Amino acid sequence: MRFARPLTLVLMLALGAAPALAQTPPPTRQSGSLIYSGIPEIPEALRTDLQRYRNARSAGFQDWMEDGSMLISTRFGETAQLHRVAAPGADRTQITFFAEPISNATTIPGTDRFAYQRDAGGAENFQTFVAGLNGGDEAITEPNTRNGGPVFSDDGRTVFWNRVERGQSDYDILAMTVGDPASRRVVFEGTGQFSPVDVSPDGGRVLLSQYISALDSRLWILDLATGRATRLRESATPVSYSGGEFTRDGRSIITTSDEGGEAQRLVEISLEDGAVTPLTEASNWDVDDFDLSDDGRLLAWSINEDGYSRVAVRDLITRRALPQPELPQGVLGALQFSPDGSKLAIGLSTPTSSGDVWGWDVAAGGLTRWTQSEVGPLDRASFVTPDLIRYPSFDDLRIPAFVYRPRGLEGRRPVIIDIHGGPEGQARPGFNLNYQQWVADHGAVVIVPNVRGSSGYGKTWLAADNGPRRQESVQDIGALLDWIATQPDMDPERVVVHGGSYGGFMVLASLAAYSDRLAGAVNIFGIANFVSFLQNTEAYRRDLRRAEYGDERNPAMRALFDRISPLNLTDRMTAPLLVIQGANDPRVPQSESEQIVDAVRAEGRPVWYLLATNEGHGFRKKFNSDGQAEVTNLFFRQVLGGEPTEAAGAQ
Repeated sequence: MRFARPLTLVLMLALGAAPALAQTPPPTRQSGSLIYSGIPEIPEALRTDLQRYRNARSAGFQDWMEDGSMLISTRFGETAQLHRVAAPGADRTQITFFAEPISNATTIPGTDRFAYQRDAGGAENFQTFVAGLNGGDEAITEPNTRNGGPVFSDDGRTVFWNRVERGQSDYDILAMTVGDPASRRVVFEGTGQFSPVDVSPDGGRVLLSQYISALDSRLWILDLATGRATRLRESATPVSYSGGEFTRDGRSIITTSDEGGEAQRLVEISLEDGAVTPLTEASNWDVDDFDLSDDGRLLAWSINEDGYSRVAVRDLITRRALPQPELPQGVLGALQFSPDGSKLAIGLSTPTSSGDVWGWDVAAGGLTRWTQSEVGPLDRASFVTPDLIRYPSFDDLRIPAFVYRPRGLEGRRPVIIDIHGGPEGQARPGFNLNYQQWVADHGAVVIVPNVRGSSGYGKTWLAADNGPRRQESVQDIGALLDWIATQPDMDPERVVVHGGSYGGFMVLASLAAYSDRLAGAVNIFGIANFVSFLQNTEAYRRDLRRAEYGDERNPAMRALFDRISPLNLTDRMTAPLLVIQGANDPRVPQSESEQIVDAVRAEGRPVWYLLATNEGHGFRKKFNSDGQAEVTNLFFRQVLGGEPTEAAGAQ
């Protein structure tokens, strides 16, 4: 028997609620930047309980400084800011102090200065600034434009970045002499999304990446003297490249490529004739990050093996493998050699420890922890490690999923299914405090699937949900519900789906397809209607999304969108729904959430709706993310039934 539904829903069902009931506006209140619509007051006891989990933090590696110290990103207040760590275990010295989060910090070669990016309100119109350890911030980009992360020449004199103007879809490549904003100039006018990746050792050429889709990208060499860009290695079939660095002699490019195989592998491409030399063996697993030391001798890379990261280091000149870092089983967040090549920075998180930075001594083979991030008043030993399982789908494909199970609890437990976004994303077993809290406080089993269309399992899997096959990924969730019903520790009557962005679409689509098998659904800035989404997402993203989802201007594709868009299926959505949205979201605009909220309410069913007025695609400010956690957990309490389990994890 399913546990108790919210009282409002019980009453409405009992009374045979008609659409007219939804015409009375639900109660709305505002607290700071958060607007609560149809959401009950948050009990103070719940807010207090959750704070045990809301003060954990992580350290994200940004770059090495020339003196051997590190720039990291971490949060001590409302938002993540830049800090300097002088040595392993040293204090984190804060060097930026803004209300908005900081990202993409890059040291200017040969100096003690750095560049970083800052957004405003989550709109993703990133601006780039140059600063020193004692401040002196100077903007190098123009207001009302969106700018990519900076790439510097080896001598630190010139910076390159990409820029798109509001309402446009074509990116230009700009250059500027560092310290001279008047020298800012366009060096290449792109069609579509172009980005600078690296600058040749002599400073005369720039490696450009052209992104078309997750399965199709191209590399170009821009000659700065002539302004001409030449495509590197023509191909009759789509090839996906990721990253790229010039070799020290400037004669080749090192990058990852899926040409001729399913997965990304490291290759060296000759600039003279386009010849490809493999640097890693063919594999079923992607090389997902790499770095070449400044002297061109050492090459490090990470391999994504079923979601977990493995790091390898090689002498590129002799092709000899060096001693390999033995890391905790987790997920890599960064990989970069120090300027002198003696150390390798490794950012890593595990299922039971938040993200931290390690240093690998290349010569001595020693691994040293640079940061030790706090998890608040929690006992790390209480955290659970997920099991990796594969369950059968409707067509016998085996769908990988990570399963977090509570310890020491008897009987069938409620289940929370969290669906990643992308859709070309991948759920990986890094640190996720939400999962740990849901397991501990709700006694829930948390399942995180990688349905077809996810990255990390080869390009055939990546393309398996494209275009007219979109609903097959939704059927993977139906198959997961079937599998849950066979598990002795899981309650098929108490299952909630949760997800954001494309994962939000999956939540809404699952709610339409499987409402009779769901206790509730949490949609975080999800796509409600593919046609309106493609028309209203920012112009610089529109064609890139059409390459994945299909083109709504094509009559056949539009007809498919009309059949599968959740907005057209709200009459089937009978389980309780929570919707969460940022007002400034440029990717999935607020209108997507507004229309699904209005449509479900028009069917006579209540919807909880949480809106953050100063956020975009994801809540980056602590006040807002705390509010999101409070509403989500209150929703779980109501739809999954009963009070939370005994508080776990406190020290």
